[in-house]
Amino acid sequence: MKVLTSVTFNKVFRRLTSSALNKVFRRLTSSAFIAILSSALISLSLNGCAQQSLSTHVYTSDTGGNAKHPTLIEKQPVSSTKPFTVGAERYSKYLPLLAGKRVSLVVNQSALVSSHSALPSSTVEPEERESSNSLAAQKNKIKTSQRNQHLLDALLQRSVNVVSIMSPEHGFRGDKGAGEKVDSNIDAKTGIPIHSLYGATKKPTPDMLDGIDVIVFDIQDVGVRFYTYLSTLHYVLEAAFARNIDVIVLDRPNPNGRYVDGPVLQSEFSSFIGMHPIPVLHGMTLGELAQMIVGEQWLDIDVSSYDNAKLTVVPVQDYQRTAHYSLPVAPSPNLPNDLSILLYPTLCFFEGTDVSIGRGTDFPFQLIGHPFVEFGKTEIPVNANSAAPHPKHENTLLSAHVFSYADPTIFEGSDSKQTTHKRSPISGLDIATLIDAYSRFSEYNKMISASNAFEETFFTRPDFFDKLAGTDALRIQIQTGKTPTEIRQSWQKDLNKFRERRKAYLLYDDTD
Repeated sequence: MKVLTSVTFNKVFRRLTSSALNKVFRRLTSSAFIAILSSALISLSLNGCAQQSLSTHVYTSDTGGNAKHPTLIEKQPVSSTKPFTVGAERYSKYLPLLAGKRVSLVVNQSALVSSHSALPSSTVEPEERESSNSLAAQKNKIKTSQRNQHLLDALLQRSVNVVSIMSPEHGFRGDKGAGEKVDSNIDAKTGIPIHSLYGATKKPTPDMLDGIDVIVFDIQDVGVRFYTYLSTLHYVLEAAFARNIDVIVLDRPNPNGRYVDGPVLQSEFSSFIGMHPIPVLHGMTLGELAQMIVGEQWLDIDVSSYDNAKLTVVPVQDYQRTAHYSLPVAPSPNLPNDLSILLYPTLCFFEGTDVSIGRGTDFPFQLIGHPFVEFGKTEIPVNANSAAPHPKHENTLLSAHVFSYADPTIFEGSDSKQTTHKRSPISGLDIATLIDAYSRFSEYNKMISASNAFEETFFTRPDFFDKLAGTDALRIQIQTGKTPTEIRQSWQKDLNKFRERRKAYLLYDDTD
């Protein structure tokens, strides 16, 4: 009888600040400022992969196939300079499991492998790094991208019998906008059928799974509960285990892995943008979450079905959970760079409000703005594009605050030539940003109500906001004037329970 394997045990588990633009930027015209900032952000998105490393813990079940506590078979020493290797590049760990099998891949454009290991990170925090605007840095990034190869091609070259592909939200190539239907198709390069798992069908159907022995899942996540690749993983596990199909998850780093924060989802608010009783920022990789989903029996299958198939997770070798990880490719169209991924856990909540977070602009998930409520002095046009076919406040100008990293700046007139590093104004989940935005709308509503004009609302999609939060408590707390400290304190009991619950499934050293 097949049993779960690689379920692991590790060590027991501002108010919105303005991004303070340089003085020279203040003197520029709006259009000139936008051009310069756009160039800087594009350069930022081209930063190469930069990692630090940590010991990898690999566990397995007994060879007889009987379920038992996993046994430690490998523990590598801590190294601050040794590059890590993503699960997909550890071929010796999973190719033997694919020999003679009919394989389906659940992948998108992020399933990249390289002939070379990723470069080690510097010791500087990501917020302190220069934006790498130099031509040399851009050329280095281009060379790095040329070394990348899609996992599908790598497996076909190794004679793996890949018979189908299943694609999540945004599609196999990652070029579909948020919520945009993804159609089933045929891969033009290989002729392999592609089955859509986003649209009318989010869970693999029996027809999709006919003739499949093993499913390989390799998708880059961003560590946020409402990012839908986690829900796709859930449905893949559920369908596979119900039909006795083994699943291999090739793990990748969590770029928000240092954070465990936000309300834990309540079951009555469960949806495709939140299926599990975990916080908004869970601090886990998809490999760890796969183990937790199976170990906690969160799948909608008979209890006996958990013994029907085997889950194998191939960990990232030499990975440190708190290390900065610059993704080599955008995980989805509206998360084009490191900054957008860092801001995503907070700014995505504005999707349930009338505030724009930059869809339809050059700065998706890098600004907050509104046509009438002022968030900043920068005017940003909103127009439909391939990443946002129907953006909020389309064909208007936003009064926006654009978040940005800044290069080290020499203080003018300073004899000491001191430098200062500006940090990103948001880390993790920043409730003060939401409260500040709500207060701006309150003041605006008072003003226009006094003139008998129509009244703007903030929570234009309260049900969606609550699904993002996993509870209606956060919205009510904001509306009733709770402080960020009071709101954050209300999560702590559930967060502590979650940290304890997840310990049995961690593959990498805990951050606590």
